[in-house]
Formats: sequence, structure tokens, C-alpha cells
Amino acid sequence: MIRLSLLFVLLGAAAVFGGTLSPEFLEWEGRIVGGSNAASGQFPYQVSLRSSANAHFCGASIINNRWVLSAAHCTVGRTLANTRVVVGTHLLNSGGFSHASSRIVNHGSYNSNTLANDVSLVQTASVIGFNTLAQPIGLGSVNIATATGALASGWGRLGANAGIPNNLQWLRTNIITLADCRNRHSVANRASVFDNTICTLSPTGQGMCMGDSGGPLVHSNLQQGIVSWGIPCGLGAPDVFARVSSHRNWILNNAN
Repeated sequence: MIRLSLLFVLLGAAAVFGGTLSPEFLEWEGRIVGGSNAASGQFPYQVSLRSSANAHFCGASIINNRWVLSAAHCTVGRTLANTRVVVGTHLLNSGGFSHASSRIVNHGSYNSNTLANDVSLVQTASVIGFNTLAQPIGLGSVNIATATGALASGWGRLGANAGIPNNLQWLRTNIITLADCRNRHSVANRASVFDNTICTLSPTGQGMCMGDSGGPLVHSNLQQGIVSWGIPCGLGAPDVFARVSSHRNWILNNAN
């Protein structure tokens, strides 16, 4: 099997990673499809990870005043000098506060071929100041099987061939069982729906897209997932996230 994994960045460049998933498998760093514009302060935990050139490449979430939570496929191979943490804004071109990074911790069991354990942490070089626009999100501790009304947010593309919005996008979506998620994916790709992942299903025309990777999935005011992979964009297949409750101990042990 061949996995073609395209990582899209806001500058329009793409990096190709080899692997074992089927060709239709695309991993994103993009925007939400079929979502709505977020208001200022609506998602105060939302983070934009940016390059030294100030180009957004992935999402993340604030979990305390020195650490943000993201996906390992976003941060593996990145240097501290080329990874900045921007908090406190719903717009890419203005507002917020930019922090240099002092440490990147990728999950030790992350597998770039299968995206197993797709979790990472970035430590900021300076303390994140909390206010109405920047706040930490709590970590889910219960394994949710199904739920309605989960919130996904990110600066991904508006479609596979569409542009990127300046305004943060958000979407209500539903958490589905892992069995249902696997059944809705191809035989090759369902192997990467692990027990420590969580899946959402949205109507066709809504979902995650290139640029949303590393961003948060929130339900009951707790983060339940980290955007990992999917079939772009908004085509009716489930989106797959690293499950926060499964990785909670690893997160807490490393974000101190």
C-alpha cells in the first residue's frame, strides 16, 4: 500500500511524506469546510503555530501558561527557530501575541506512516498571559463513545481547491463510535483508526481540511481530540483525531 500524505501550508507549498495508507488518505494542515466565522474571544484556547516567516502551518490549543498541545505530524522535524506560538487572536493577519518556542516534545511512539500517537507539545519561551482572548482548555479524561455538538475550530482551507480565510473558522460536529468510523473508511485507511483515536462525522460539505491539523476538538468544555487526518475536504468521510483522554497522562507528565 502507498500512502500519499500532503501537508499544506498557508504559503501554498506542499511537502510529501511516504507511508502505508491508501492514496486517497490526505493529512491536512488547512481550514474547516462549511464552517462559520469565529468571533473575537469565542475560542480563547485556539493557537496558530507559525513559521519564522509568520506563516500559519498548524493549529494547537493552550493547556497551561507555558505549553500548547498539537499533533506530532505538525512538529516532527521542525526547529525551535521556525516554530512560533501565536495566541489571543481569531485573525491571522492581526492581533494576538507571538511567543518563541523553547521546547518541542513529540510522542515517543508516534509513527509517521500510520499516524499512531499523533500528539505533540510545544513549550513557549515566555509565559502566556491569560485574558478574555487567551485561556487554557481543560483535558478530557473520559473516553467518549458518541456525542453531538462537538466544536472543531481552525484556520484550514475552505475546500480542497479553495482559499484560506483570515478569520478563524468553527463547526459543530458529532462524535461517532470507532466501529462506525472504521466502517466508513476504506479497508486500508481504517487500520489507522486506532483505539486511542476519536472520530467525528459531519454532513457532506462540512469537515476538516488542509491546515486544521493539530487543532482542538472540544465537547462539554473539555478538549477531546487533536486533529490528525482525514479525506479532504468535507466529502462525508469521518475526520480522525488523536483522543485526548487516551493521551492525558502523557500530556500532563510532559507539560510541566
